[in-house]
Amino acid sequence: MKKLAIGLYAAATVALLVWGYYQAIFVAPDESTMHEIQRIFYYHVPSAMSAFLFFAISLIGSIGFLASRRNHSELAQRFDALALAGAEVGVVFCSVVLVTGPIWGRRAWGIWWTWDARLTTTLILWLIYVSYLLLRRFAAGPQVQTLAAVLGIFGAIDVPIVYMANRWWRTQHPAPVFFGGPDSGISPKMLAAFLWNIAAWIAWGVLILGFRYYVERQSQKALALEAQEALDHV
Repeated sequence: MKKLAIGLYAAATVALLVWGYYQAIFVAPDESTMHEIQRIFYYHVPSAMSAFLFFAISLIGSIGFLASRRNHSELAQRFDALALAGAEVGVVFCSVVLVTGPIWGRRAWGIWWTWDARLTTTLILWLIYVSYLLLRRFAAGPQVQTLAAVLGIFGAIDVPIVYMANRWWRTQHPAPVFFGGPDSGISPKMLAAFLWNIAAWIAWGVLILGFRYYVERQSQKALALEAQEALDHV
């Protein structure tokens, strides 16, 4: 039953991705000033929102690990696996943001990159979580999980800074599309395409998160078994 449920969820995710693409490319109206290049919006912004979501999941996992590592080791390992999986998926989405943003900016601004507050804080966010993944991949020792959890919490502090950057500072990045004032917002057809793509990419992210969480838990159990066998032979 579990395999069937996963298969159905994966199929529904693929269907959502296809439908979101159709909505973004063929249904959403042409934007009056940027024209076709504006359609990157339907991937750029949902990817940013997804990155924030999965970094938040990583934050929950990191806090949970630190809170339970001394008294509930099994629960702590579950939180640690969640933190790692969330960080990995968040980095993927944040990478999409950093790729699609300059493509859009090149047509809209005439330059690939500028050290704008929103762009710079996003790059810092990406670098922090790439550092987190490098720490998890190459460092060794009993304190790696604790150090990673602290770094994950530190990285999450940058998420609200990224979100608020074009509200707090005068930036070249466009003003907020939603909740940015009386002139913010988009047409209903654009909004529908946007929401479909948010649903599609979050569904895809949750699917990958689940797979990565499972793989990490299996790795943790294998390492614990090896450690126990080593102790038994001492």
